[in-house]
Amino acid sequence: MAQRTMQPEQVQAAVRAERLAVAEFAEGLDDAGWSARSLCAAWTVRDVVAHLTVTTRATLSSVVRDAVRARGSFDRMTVDVAHRRSAAFSPAELVRQLRESAESARRMPLSGPMDPLMDVVVHAQDIARPLGRRHRTPPDVALPVLHYLAENRLMGGPRRVAGLQLVATDADWSTGEGPQVRGPLSDLVLAVAGRPAGLAGLTGPGVARLAGRLAAA
Repeated sequence: MAQRTMQPEQVQAAVRAERLAVAEFAEGLDDAGWSARSLCAAWTVRDVVAHLTVTTRATLSSVVRDAVRARGSFDRMTVDVAHRRSAAFSPAELVRQLRESAESARRMPLSGPMDPLMDVVVHAQDIARPLGRRHRTPPDVALPVLHYLAENRLMGGPRRVAGLQLVATDADWSTGEGPQVRGPLSDLVLAVAGRPAGLAGLTGPGVARLAGRLAAA
């Protein structure tokens, strides 16, 4: 059975590698690529990259200030902060900042060790898929992220996968009981994170139930 968890030093090394990979991907985009809509409905590709630069720069005071500005809505706060950074910095500056973030172990206040890794792994797909590209996260990184997502109540994973068995077709991993949902780790990650785009790569009798839950969200 493939490893479901990571040691702290493994998490940090994976965060660094994934951030650098996204920075390299973003650096090669033209203006149309930066302006394209991501899988996050409220964000362009540029907004997503801007969001990924926030984690190592936020402080408790800045989070409180931004939360007040967003009238207490975490989702609104996250969207608004990314929009402001996207408008304030050029694509080249955002790439530079993301590379700087790759060398930092700082996290958002109140976040856990796996949160930065989950964030960058999911958002890498969010910007690659709409551009017709594939971002490959190593299985030994994608699998712990998927396992974390499936158990993360804040992200809605348990509600989405309840009564289903998830089976990775590119790793020795499964979880849950019920009708099967089978597919590559990257597609399972997207679907469990709430992205309908991940459904296209999934098969099995449980896919229709999972699709209904994503549509109802």
